[in-house]
Amino acid sequence: MTQFTPRLPPLHQITPFNRNRTMNKNQIPRTRPWPAAGFPTSKALSNNNFGDANCMEQLLVHCANAIESNDVTLAQQILWVLNNIAPPDGDSNQRLASSFLRALTARAAKTGTCCNMLLGTNNNNLAIHKFSIIELANFVDLTPWHRFGFTAANAAILEATEGFSVVHIVDLSSTHCMQIPTLIDAIATRHEVPPLVKLTVANANCRDIPPILDLSYDELGAKLVNFARTKNVIMEFRVVSSSYEDGFATLIEQLRVQQHQQRQQHLIYGTEAPPAEALVINCHMMLHYIPDETLSTIHDTETTTSSYVYESSSCVVTSTSSLRSLFLKALRGLDPTVVILVDEDADLTSNDLVCRLRSAFNYLWIPYDTVDTFLARGSKQRQWYEADICWKVENVIAHEGVQRVERAEAKNKWEQRMKSVGFQGIGFSDECVAEVKGMLDEHAAGWGLKKEDEHIVLTWKGHNVVFASAWLPA
Repeated sequence: MTQFTPRLPPLHQITPFNRNRTMNKNQIPRTRPWPAAGFPTSKALSNNNFGDANCMEQLLVHCANAIESNDVTLAQQILWVLNNIAPPDGDSNQRLASSFLRALTARAAKTGTCCNMLLGTNNNNLAIHKFSIIELANFVDLTPWHRFGFTAANAAILEATEGFSVVHIVDLSSTHCMQIPTLIDAIATRHEVPPLVKLTVANANCRDIPPILDLSYDELGAKLVNFARTKNVIMEFRVVSSSYEDGFATLIEQLRVQQHQQRQQHLIYGTEAPPAEALVINCHMMLHYIPDETLSTIHDTETTTSSYVYESSSCVVTSTSSLRSLFLKALRGLDPTVVILVDEDADLTSNDLVCRLRSAFNYLWIPYDTVDTFLARGSKQRQWYEADICWKVENVIAHEGVQRVERAEAKNKWEQRMKSVGFQGIGFSDECVAEVKGMLDEHAAGWGLKKEDEHIVLTWKGHNVVFASAWLPA
């Protein structure tokens, strides 16, 4: 291994950081500005100001630029500084910077920038935990990060499906149906004779994306059906083998076929046809995994399998839209009763590494800051929680192409997408908002709620975290 002497470069060799970088309009400066242009001296490493989050962000930006330009010496020197000021067991800012340090060293290793001396730094606690169903249920209840969306979505679903005797829920969720038991309980409480509930989930090949459930979807479905039975709710559970990688094309096609069969039954049997279904599309932090690159290729008809194509006599030409937009357009074609969209209010889609790093750094400080309020240092749950965040950071920073699946978009971008394909936002009722506020009262005082146009937004210390919105076909 190459020996490295921690000799920092002269200040004039470092490009000063631009304090006037573009920030999200909802973002509130949370720390003091960078104390001085250029690189710190060894004496500054012991200065408390140097632990400021903005200082660490500047170092990470310099390091990313050095890695991208293959400046091995500079990259190693910055990594050495970060390794000294950002221990993985430090305060929230230090743990945040440490996760980005790991991600940058992983990227350096992938690109051939030799930073192997730091690759083994305190990685022992980063194994992604496989949750039992009880562990996962308890895990998602620790913070409002998921409960916010669960509560808002369930209230909107109950209102939108009032009067239907059959409710078909297509659950596209990153939390493996953890929202459903609460919804079933609410349905049983609300109705003297509960509707038939059909639950369809996509086996979305997310088995390697945390949180990971150590249970097959067939076993999960059996448990949900049994739970519904205890509430006197009849539930049907179906798993469709479909992936976010192609915009859930198989799932969309099966829903189309099902709707066609229902229409045929109505034509044949008339008034004796099965009752109309309420179709609910529940999207909980899953849609940002759908690729957002623009499609513009031409495929031979014999080899093309995607549902999102336009056919001609000799070939199939894909749309110039992204799979993300095509998926939403396909949803609109299903004429759903309601679409619920819940996701993280961040923009991690940039192809520029530094831009992505800044966006991620100025968003992912939130889970590190919140974890100190509800999990004891050294607890297993805290290790699981922060390992999941580290996974997200590494995916955003170290990977490119199809391997980079963490591509969250800000709520205004999703709003544009929904409206462009023919959806209109309906907002949330006062009863729904009151329910969400009641849930937030169970958590730390830093959590808040605000309404913005069609959305309600979960906040932490005034910063946007997660948004929720409900949509109807226009």
